[in-house]
Amino acid sequence: MKSKRARAALAAVAALAALGGGLVTMSDGTRVPDDVALAATYLVSPWEGRELRAYPDPATGGKPWTICDGDTKGVTKGMVETPAGCDVRLSRRMMEFRRDLVACVPRFDAKPLSWRAMMNSLSYNIGTGAACRSTAAQLGRHGQFAASCKAATAFNRANGKVMIGLVKRRTNGDDSRIGEQELCEAGL
Repeated sequence: MKSKRARAALAAVAALAALGGGLVTMSDGTRVPDDVALAATYLVSPWEGRELRAYPDPATGGKPWTICDGDTKGVTKGMVETPAGCDVRLSRRMMEFRRDLVACVPRFDAKPLSWRAMMNSLSYNIGTGAACRSTAAQLGRHGQFAASCKAATAFNRANGKVMIGLVKRRTNGDDSRIGEQELCEAGL
């Protein structure tokens, strides 16, 4: 069954993208592709949560240090960010991950919006190297999007342990957050 909340998220971003020539203006003023806006707004930010002070990785209790919406690039112990700074970091980092996905998935922009958003979120969470090597990416390259949505749910471990938060993030979410598979399948 296709999720009403996921279909609503897809429709909202698609409408904004239609008005903006395929781009959506984020809260920091940055214009990004529709898949980045969808992933950042409905998957990454809700699941990562926002912390203005750097904190150690929850799975390892140490490195990498994390800030804002799960950003680890250049983050050091004691670092503090503003909400506006977090908005900029999220847009910038999401675009970096997207560039890598475009490089490893031929015709990435021609793939379904919901699948591209899921891959953006997955990449942001596990890194583009792992995402590009994944079965989910392989299936997506061959147009097997439903199977790809399901394959991405395998990434539910941190530090070798299955994490219930990752299980929910990868599948059908929870009461307040859309899951990656839920969103991915809603747009197919």
